[in-house]
Amino acid sequence: MGTRIPSHQLSSGLYVSGRPEQLKERQPTMASRAVPYTGGDIKKSGELGKMFAIPVLDSKSDAPPTPKPSRPSSSSQHNSGPVRSGPNSGPLGKHSGSGPIPKKSSGPMPLQPTGLITSGPIGSGPLGSSGGVGRRSGNLEQSSSTGKVTYGSSVTSLDDEVKVGFRVSKAVVWVFLVVVAMALLVGVFLVVAVKKAVILVVVAAVIVPVVVLALWNCALGRRGLLGFVKRYPDAELRGAIDGQYVKVTGVVTCGSIPLESSYQRVPRCVYVSTELYEYKGWGGKSANAKHRCFSWGSRHSEKYVSDFYISDFQSGLRALVKAGYGAKVAPFVEPATAVDVTKENRELSPNFLHWLADRNLSSDDRVMRLKEGYIKEGSTVSVMGVVRRHDNVLMIVPSPEPVSTGCQWARCLLPMYVEGLILVGDENQNADVVPV
Repeated sequence: MGTRIPSHQLSSGLYVSGRPEQLKERQPTMASRAVPYTGGDIKKSGELGKMFAIPVLDSKSDAPPTPKPSRPSSSSQHNSGPVRSGPNSGPLGKHSGSGPIPKKSSGPMPLQPTGLITSGPIGSGPLGSSGGVGRRSGNLEQSSSTGKVTYGSSVTSLDDEVKVGFRVSKAVVWVFLVVVAMALLVGVFLVVAVKKAVILVVVAAVIVPVVVLALWNCALGRRGLLGFVKRYPDAELRGAIDGQYVKVTGVVTCGSIPLESSYQRVPRCVYVSTELYEYKGWGGKSANAKHRCFSWGSRHSEKYVSDFYISDFQSGLRALVKAGYGAKVAPFVEPATAVDVTKENRELSPNFLHWLADRNLSSDDRVMRLKEGYIKEGSTVSVMGVVRRHDNVLMIVPSPEPVSTGCQWARCLLPMYVEGLILVGDENQNADVVPV
């Protein structure tokens, strides 16, 4: 006996097999409303404002908002939500790395006008309008209290003078002095014993030329070095090999960090120097520990140089001169007098007084002279260094060993040595520059 298949009739009158479908209860849907645009106003942001006890505006009522009473301090407050004021607070419970925020019930938390929650009063961060002077591009910074510009590690600060001298060991110097002293003693003894002055004349004829030669080299050593640099032939960068010591003459352009002179504010320089000198008379004040009477002494010095580019006149190629990041550089740039304070003219300009105040230098009755030198972008300079090629980048770096000028017999100059990258600028720094 077969089983009967159940069937049912649809609303259209058609019979179909199977049992009629049971209608399921439809789940009630929750009504949702569009979130209003707050425009950055924390009072319109709903629950976020309630968490910080800030009066919230209700869009359905025109009544003035009533502040929410502060939450009671209980044991359940430590685990009540993500914003806590206890020791187990989350990311919003920190206060700029100085520990958790202590519990407060006297007022709301200060917020930025944009609605951004920060850890500090308004205006204390980089977006605050009441802060001081912000950072400049590169590694250039300026203090908010003074106008003195400071640079980062990418700019070389040249505190010491250029190290130029003779490479003679101290042992040789002491042996020479001992020989001279013994020769004088022997000459004096023979003059007394033999009673002939010709012996003393012979000794003096040997010693005096040596002393004069040493004094001549000490006085004209720097000029001899500049003459050596000018006579050194210019090299062509196109044919220079890696590790070759070359001299390149061309137009310079600034690197990533252009410099600015501190007093005259000359922009876009590759080298700047500002030096304050004072004259010391009999019993006057000394500018430094080595200041002698009746001479000029350096009281304050600022010298900076950074990486720059030089375009070779011979081949037209451009090379990167690595003078920054603490490199050894020997600049030969003649500075010009910017301020001259004499006994007759003691009236100081406001700019000079402001420059002295920024560096905590006194402006009392002193004979002062401010000299400033610089190499502007577009100037013609000569650079002597070692060629380096790295990943198709042509660079000129300081020589690892001191460079010798060799004997200059025509000028009676002994070999002199200089350390670092040699940088020689034009004698007239105010000359017309090439636009770049």
